[in-house]
Amino acid sequence: MPLTPVTGHELVRRQLNAAIEAGRLPQVLLLTGPNGIGKQRLALWLAGRLLCEQPGAEPCGQCPSCRRVRELAHPDVHWLVPIPRPKAADTDKQVDEAAELLEATMAERRASGRWGAPDGMSSHGIASARLLMRRAALKASEGGWRVFIIGRADRLVPQESSQEAANALLKLLEEPPPRSVFVLTTAEPGQVLPTIRSRAVPIRLGRLSDDEVAAFAREQGLDACPAAITAARGAIGRLFDADDQVHTRAMATARAVLDAARGDPVERTTIALRQGVNLARGEFTAMLDALVSLLEEEARTSGSRPATARAVNAIERVMETRELAQGNINPQLALGVLAEQLASLEAA
Repeated sequence: MPLTPVTGHELVRRQLNAAIEAGRLPQVLLLTGPNGIGKQRLALWLAGRLLCEQPGAEPCGQCPSCRRVRELAHPDVHWLVPIPRPKAADTDKQVDEAAELLEATMAERRASGRWGAPDGMSSHGIASARLLMRRAALKASEGGWRVFIIGRADRLVPQESSQEAANALLKLLEEPPPRSVFVLTTAEPGQVLPTIRSRAVPIRLGRLSDDEVAAFAREQGLDACPAAITAARGAIGRLFDADDQVHTRAMATARAVLDAARGDPVERTTIALRQGVNLARGEFTAMLDALVSLLEEEARTSGSRPATARAVNAIERVMETRELAQGNINPQLALGVLAEQLASLEAA
């Protein structure tokens, strides 16, 4: 089924439209805001606006280009989302496997019209970076704009094992091809690689009004009571609540890890074992992301230089663990080691 149109964010849409009309649309945008707020749908709106055959302030929604954008079938719209690490050993085969994994994800989104959080172990790895560069090197299929959407850009992992791929990706974002736009989205801008952030124009999306959330629920035939509308906190994605449940569990575990690092050594071992290997494989990096968010908040509000330094060092340890989590590690062991590292920082 076609995806539902973007909800709300009229001011940002007007600003983007004015930039298009004036020929000043930035070629690299970073859309930020809470999960479920509509960042990736806004990116698709922008793709529709640029590719519409009857251009106006809004995509017409009726022309073949608009329909193909909404059906995720336009050859000049490339949507990359976090995927599992390809299993192939050969570089070219890894890129082909990444393309197949992405197409399978898009097929699911075409069928359901919605999506939730990616698996905790999924990322934008080397294969995805190479796939992006391969597609960016091609000419537009229909001679117009090309739009590259990178959902959850905070999952762009450092490319230490392939500096060539990393440098080429940064060069691509620094000097995008003509008539191409790269739209990165994230709920955690602080976790996007600094080298990526420095090349993008940030746009912060605010929460939707309760009236907008309620209108979306009615349009989608959702049985959302007033309490559910309020609980959505301005994010239509929370009406489906799967993503929010993952975030809630991840945040609860992250808080428990911090408490254990500052408390009983036995509890540090217990909390690592409590994860369970199978559960941790699916949600481990989601918990690490939540842990970074908590530490970033402590760094901002600590009020003392030593506490801020500890929080920054702790974030570095968590990010090192997150990078290791992209490989074949035991999450229980990794969490146990991380908890001890955090405890050592607290004791220093």
